[in-house]
Amino acid sequence: MLTQLALFRVQDRRIEIKILLLDIETAPNLAHVWGIWQQNVAINQIMESGYVLCWAAKWVGQPEIFMESLRSSKRAKMLKRVHALLDEADVVVHYNGSKFDIPTLNQAFVLQGLPPPSPFKQVDLLQVVKSRFRFPSNKLEYVAKALNVGAKMKNSGHELWVKCMAGDPDGWDEMEEYNVQDTRLLEALYNKLRPWIRNHPNHGVYADGDNRVCPNCGSVHLHRRGESVTALSTYARYQCQDCGTWSRENLVTKPRKNLMRPV
Repeated sequence: MLTQLALFRVQDRRIEIKILLLDIETAPNLAHVWGIWQQNVAINQIMESGYVLCWAAKWVGQPEIFMESLRSSKRAKMLKRVHALLDEADVVVHYNGSKFDIPTLNQAFVLQGLPPPSPFKQVDLLQVVKSRFRFPSNKLEYVAKALNVGAKMKNSGHELWVKCMAGDPDGWDEMEEYNVQDTRLLEALYNKLRPWIRNHPNHGVYADGDNRVCPNCGSVHLHRRGESVTALSTYARYQCQDCGTWSRENLVTKPRKNLMRPV
């Protein structure tokens, strides 16, 4: 199967799209409360807001996993490094990252005085799972096990986060391993779900030349599988022989660069 940091050869030309897998772990907010059930916490009860403890990332298809934590780095250095990776990425893949990981990092960046990283597309696998399937649970652990792509690492629960906030070395060992394993699991799940992703950034946009490529993985191994007719046009249907994605090409008005579109 063809993969990304992806370099696909098409008539001696290179198609390159940089896809970054990303997962972060954060400390909880600390607050003064008078109970544990249905509490409304006022702003002046917040003693310390949550912050990024660590992050792990890797380029799709590449072996190296990048990781940085507050144990090994100052906050500024830790944030600058992940900022640089996001600045380099064309696409960022995460699980619930559009609501959690990316906004959390953006908050950390602005507080640190960093500018926004260069724009990138996002693929949130949680949204893919919610929109395309009906699993009993949409949690990463459940979906990954159901699809037989791996499992999250077991951890000691809330106590682990407390240990890391207190600087406990054993706690940090566990947290960093947990963060790295989530990133490995994210890649396995991404490879499994890729043909089901309808809003995946189109590899054909990055292609140099007029060759047809799979919109979701960039492969040139496409199999013509009939036609699709709508009220306005007729399309040739193709299925990628590497990842399984269905795509189509307008037969009436030929698009720029034979740009394939996901079905």
